[in-house]
Amino acid sequence: MRSETSSNILPEPPEELKSVSTELVSAIRNKIALKGPLPFSEYMEMALYEPGLGYYSAGLKKFGAGGDFVTAPLLGNIFARCLARQIEQIGTWLCEHAPGQYEIIEAGAGTGKLAADLLTALQHDRPPASYRILERSAHLRQEQKETLQQLVPQWMDKISWLDEPPGENWQGVFLANEVLDALTVERFCIENNAVVQLQVIDGPEGLEWHKGTCPQGMQKQIQAIISTLEHKPAAGYCSELNTSLPAWIKAVTGALEKGAALFIDYGYTRRDYYRPQRNDGTLICHYRHRAHSDPFMWPGLTDISASVDFTALAEAADLCELEVSGYTTQAMFLLGCGLENLLAEFESLSEKERLVMNNQVRRLTLPAEMGERFQVMALSRGLDEGLCDNLLGFSLSDLRYRL
Repeated sequence: MRSETSSNILPEPPEELKSVSTELVSAIRNKIALKGPLPFSEYMEMALYEPGLGYYSAGLKKFGAGGDFVTAPLLGNIFARCLARQIEQIGTWLCEHAPGQYEIIEAGAGTGKLAADLLTALQHDRPPASYRILERSAHLRQEQKETLQQLVPQWMDKISWLDEPPGENWQGVFLANEVLDALTVERFCIENNAVVQLQVIDGPEGLEWHKGTCPQGMQKQIQAIISTLEHKPAAGYCSELNTSLPAWIKAVTGALEKGAALFIDYGYTRRDYYRPQRNDGTLICHYRHRAHSDPFMWPGLTDISASVDFTALAEAADLCELEVSGYTTQAMFLLGCGLENLLAEFESLSEKERLVMNNQVRRLTLPAEMGERFQVMALSRGLDEGLCDNLLGFSLSDLRYRL
């Protein structure tokens, strides 16, 4: 989970990292000089993924105490053990009703800890035939390989990495934990009953916002969203829109013949995402466990993300001929996947171990922590209706009616 702690004072990066950020800013300025004001999505793409310079491409430590944020798998193995039960349910059905075995493809696998814990949890009952990782960052690939080699060396011959989504048909589970929030977004504002696009320019004091003409296609998308809202945004309202989400979902699930895609991320349904009170959107930046709102502060050294519009994800699923088979909070998903059974194991632990495990459960499930801020959605294709109606993670609470 990315920390919500805010700070007006960010620690100065060391000189060698400053030089990386300076070089990235120069590349951004050169692009602006060549093309003019940049849509925020293009700026965000460079800030996060520019080869050798972007946040996910420059080899910086991103996860855990020494990085910029902590994700659920890094808290311990409870998250993975619960998630494994949902994967096992789907995998068992596929092995019994479809030819061949099932695979897992994980997008953006972070440190590799989730993959290691899932394979450990699945190894005895219904293990996958293979585990593939879709990862853009060469640095993270290396970190994942080291983690997996250390924790699950017996699995290394069945683990591989992908440069792009598979082109051949496959069956199994596609997994994306805290991936959608890192997809690039556009920024917009409502002014005088019109929509303006927030762009990036090279100003007298550095990179800064610029209000430009909104492309017609983007404007139509925003107007379509606004038309569905009970309370219309007032002048001055700003927010985000992921215009590339349908294309991305199609790319990563297009070859999924039978199986499910599980998305776990922080976000809202559309009516909550675009509430009038949320009048500056959800864009948030993280640097050394400090949250701030300036995406132009230390580009390349700062994570930039936006909450997920889960209604938009459901709409993208429909366009990609996927069924929305479940939607709930992370807390209810984990409980549906047997969290209470894991809690019973705590009785045999020492007092110190119980304290650690209880803290992990609180972080994962309390509303003020990750329990309600994080949502889980299952998209399926080719699965039996009976299975889709009884997925473990959504058995206690299914919030699809809110979408």
